[in-house]
Amino acid sequence: MRESFLHQGCIYGSDAEFLAMAVPFVQDGQRRGEPVLVATTRPNQELLREVIGRETEGVEYADDGHLGHRPPQHATAVHRYWSRHQDAGAVRVLAEPEWTGRSGREIEAFNRMEAALNIVLADTQIWMICPYDTRVVEAEVLEDVRRTHPECVVGSRAEPSSQFMAPEEFARSRSSPQAQGIAADLFRFEGELAAVRRYVLNTATALLRSDEDAVGMFGIAVGEAITYLARQGVDRAAVWVRPAAGRVVCTLHSDTPLDHVNPFVGYRLPGVIEQPGEGLWLTNQICEWLDVTSDASGCTIELAMPAEAADDLRRAENSRLSFGS
Repeated sequence: MRESFLHQGCIYGSDAEFLAMAVPFVQDGQRRGEPVLVATTRPNQELLREVIGRETEGVEYADDGHLGHRPPQHATAVHRYWSRHQDAGAVRVLAEPEWTGRSGREIEAFNRMEAALNIVLADTQIWMICPYDTRVVEAEVLEDVRRTHPECVVGSRAEPSSQFMAPEEFARSRSSPQAQGIAADLFRFEGELAAVRRYVLNTATALLRSDEDAVGMFGIAVGEAITYLARQGVDRAAVWVRPAAGRVVCTLHSDTPLDHVNPFVGYRLPGVIEQPGEGLWLTNQICEWLDVTSDASGCTIELAMPAEAADDLRRAENSRLSFGS
């Protein structure tokens, strides 16, 4: 039985190359009694079903939406799948998102998630292969596959990736401190969390088009972000909520630097947090993006939700129900 997480990338350029990897991976899992989650594109699921059969014991199919629309939801759903099946001793996951229509920021978020999985899932017995189709995925993304996966697989053969980077190093190479915007309506947080929550709710209500669920969730996310800062000794910050490119964005900035910023803060599930002050898991689940940066000039947290947020919240809830513990 595997004693730790095994994370492999697979770069393929044809249906035959995908099947050369996927078929033995799934069938070997069946022989060993290891549950297999196939979360690939629908065309690839159909290809696999045609070869191994449609009614296959121990194999569960899920499209990209069931794993969550965003990377933190994706990581959480995979962990919950393992939790649900860990009595089997080990599980296997084919994880391939749908790349069509994703923005540059969304693609970068998935790359960061791939690096984060090496830490977040390190204590699981998951064997995960992440397929990347050269007919769809940009060359820059393919380069990052080799940086975020310790091994790359071709067919049933796996080799160490010579370009692999330590997850923290990869994250640092992709992040830079966020400059605080200039605004006349900055709200000053001076230790009173309730006052920040009132400001956020009052401002967000108009911006989120009276979607009460979205307003409430946004308030929870900002509240958790303030709590995260307070637990690390930050008791004063400027808070700014504004519309930007179809989103509602909240920036929190303090002149006080943080002693340490975990580059993957918000990825660890409640109950498996190992370091004080990590937190932000719920914020990462709720928001479209979450950035935490710190340098000598201070620290900044920026989070955002779509102005039309209800559908995304429902997707997150459906993911939780489908792969819940």
